[in-house]
Amino acid sequence: MEPCLTIACAFLIIFCCADLEWKLIYVGSAEDETYDQLLESVLGGPVNVGNYRFVLQADPPDPSKIREEDIVGVTVLLLTCSYLNQEFLRVGYYINNDYDDDKLREEPPTKVQIDRVQRNIFSDKPRVTKFPINFHPEKNSKSADAKQAPPPPDDQPTGQEQ
Repeated sequence: MEPCLTIACAFLIIFCCADLEWKLIYVGSAEDETYDQLLESVLGGPVNVGNYRFVLQADPPDPSKIREEDIVGVTVLLLTCSYLNQEFLRVGYYINNDYDDDKLREEPPTKVQIDRVQRNIFSDKPRVTKFPINFHPEKNSKSADAKQAPPPPDDQPTGQEQ
């Protein structure tokens, strides 16, 4: 079991690329994303090509913004990464929030006792989703209607007859 539901989360992030935005989102309800909470957002860059790592630490979710019936049970913590406002990576971690006491689990109180709820993050079983994005928008900034000659093959000099 992880610490109490109200203790901060921390993730070690290792990446290799350019300007990125990382977000940590707590899913407050599977049925209604208005209950989702952005726990942290970090914009990194510009960075040189290479390998990087950092710890993304976020405050815990605010239980008062989660419906009472959704506090105890299974939910998701999402780690997303975007480039130029385009999400290209989403890592979902299932979380089971449950009481720290067998008696409370067997006979849950009518009002959730937040101080007795513990979270168990299934960090060894992440669900990774990758999305295709345009990593080079400057190359596509010309009008789609403009007809351009295809680039010459790599082994041909430019501007000469074939």
